[in-house]
Amino acid sequence: MNMSGARERLVVIGGDAAGMSAASQARRLRGPDELEIVAFERGHFTSYSACGIPYWVGGDVTDRDRLIARTPEEHRARDIDLRLRTEVTELDLDGQRVRARDVDTGEESWTSYDRLVIATGARPIRPDMPGADAAGVHGVQTLDDGQALLDTLEGTRGRRAVVVGAGYIGVEMAEALINRGYEVTVVNRGSEPMSTLDPDMGCLVHEAMEGLGITMVNDAEVTKILTGEDGRARAVVTQDREFPADVVVLGIGVRPETALAKAAGLPLGPHGGLLTDRSMRVRGHENIWAGGDCVEVLDLVSGQERHIPLGTHANKHGQVIGTNVGGGYATFPGVVGTAVSKVCDLEIARTGLREKDAHRVGLRFESVTIESTSRAGYYPNASPMTVKMLAEHRTGRLLGVQIVGREGAGKRVDIAAVALTAGMTAEQMTTLDLGYAPPFSPVWDPVLVAARKAAAKVRGSL
Repeated sequence: MNMSGARERLVVIGGDAAGMSAASQARRLRGPDELEIVAFERGHFTSYSACGIPYWVGGDVTDRDRLIARTPEEHRARDIDLRLRTEVTELDLDGQRVRARDVDTGEESWTSYDRLVIATGARPIRPDMPGADAAGVHGVQTLDDGQALLDTLEGTRGRRAVVVGAGYIGVEMAEALINRGYEVTVVNRGSEPMSTLDPDMGCLVHEAMEGLGITMVNDAEVTKILTGEDGRARAVVTQDREFPADVVVLGIGVRPETALAKAAGLPLGPHGGLLTDRSMRVRGHENIWAGGDCVEVLDLVSGQERHIPLGTHANKHGQVIGTNVGGGYATFPGVVGTAVSKVCDLEIARTGLREKDAHRVGLRFESVTIESTSRAGYYPNASPMTVKMLAEHRTGRLLGVQIVGREGAGKRVDIAAVALTAGMTAEQMTTLDLGYAPPFSPVWDPVLVAARKAAAKVRGSL
C-alpha cells in the first residue's frame, strides 16, 4: 500500500468475473480518496455469467439481463471508472501505463497505473481452415457472442445446425439447439463426447445425446466449412463426409487471451496462460496481478499447472486479487478440477484426474466403476447412477471421480472434491458421515460404495 498518502490508481483490463470482482473487493477495502479504479472492457457488458449462455440460447433463461450480476451503472455508482467498448492494445511495463482504443471511434490514449490487474479471459478456438470466419459460424464465449448467435437463429430459414466439438460448451449448445427445434449434428474429433471424462464414461453421454435426437459423429476431424454464394456457411466437411448446416457453432474449447501479456514479456505457462504466485500476483512483477480464464492454476492432485476456465475460479481469483490490492492478504491455493454439466436430464460430473491424466504425471492407480441409484431402490423415482473412482496404487489416495446419472447425481461430485482437497484416501472416505434418508440416497451413498470398492482393490494390490 502507498504509505505516502497520495492516491493510487488501479487499472483493470477485463470487465467480467475476475476483473470486476477484483475491482469491487479493492473498492470495499479502500475508498475513492485512497484508490482510483479504472476498468477497461471491450464488450458491451460486465459481470455476467458466460456459463448461462447456452441456457439463454436454448430458452431456459428468457431474458439476457438475468445473466448479468452487476451492470456498468452499478459499478460506476461505486466509484469505479468503467469504460465499455474500450480495448487495451498495449502494455508498457517500464512506464507503468496501458494504451487503450475506443472500439467505436478508433481513438487511442494512454492511462498510467500504480497497480495493474489483467483479467482478459479466454477466446474460443477457431480452427485454421477455410470458412471458419464465415457468416453463420459462431463461437460462444461472451454475451455479445450469444446475441449474435440468437440473431442468426432468428434470421435463418433452415433448421440444420452443426456443432463442432463435444466438450461442455459443445454438448450444452447441442441441447440448446435441439430445444429451439433444430436438427443437430455434433462432429467430435474424440472417440466419445466429453473428453473431460474417460471414454467409458463419455459413452454414457453419447447414448443420452442420441436419445435426445442429436446425431453424434465421433473420431471425425473437420477440414473446412463450405459457404454459399451469399458467403454464409452451408456445410461442415470432414475427411470423408459433408454435413449440411444453416448455422455452425464452435464448441472446441478456449485458449487464454494472453496476446497482450506475451507481447509485454510476462511469464506464460505451457498452456499459454499467465503464471502467478498464490496471491495471484504475476510472477516476477510486484504490482501486476492476473486472474480468471487468462491464467494457469495449480492442480492440487497432480502438482502441475493447468488451464481450467471456470467462473467459479475467476470469481475467487478476483476476490483474492482485490483483497491484496486493497491492503489485505489472501491466497488461492489451487484447484482439483471439479466441473458439472447436463444433457437434458442426464447429469455429468468430474473432479480430479482422468486415467490419462494420471498416466501423464506418472501415477500408478487402481480404477473401479460401480452402478447404484440416486435414492433407496424401493423409493419412488430412484434413478441409475454410474460412479468411477481412481485411487493411487498402494497408498489409496483419492485421485479422481467421475459421475454420470439422472437427478441427484451431479452434485455428489462435491463429496469427492472435498476429499481430494483434503488429501483423503479411499479407505478414509468410506467412514464419511454423509446424510441419509431413502428420498435422498441408498443407505450406502454411491460415492461411498465406489470408495469401498476402490479401497478393497488397493488392499488387494499390496
